[in-house]
Amino acid sequence: MAETAEEKLEEKTKVLDTPMNEEFDWSDDKNPVRDALWNHYMDNNNKDTMKTESEMEKYLDMSNEDVKKAAVDLLKK
Repeated sequence: MAETAEEKLEEKTKVLDTPMNEEFDWSDDKNPVRDALWNHYMDNNNKDTMKTESEMEKYLDMSNEDVKKAAVDLLKK
């Protein structure tokens, strides 16, 4: 049976919607990966929402593996 558009979107955003502490063993943050990335960009963009939104758009087109790699590169301390 073919996947619906909604199922494809759910799979594509799976990592973004997963809590950080469930996706990464090095994190104790219970916020979704999406929120952790958003907070990172907001902090680096002087709380400029429009700039942060622009930077976050790319994650919607990334594969789950690419999102994970980007999150590790940006957020792992």
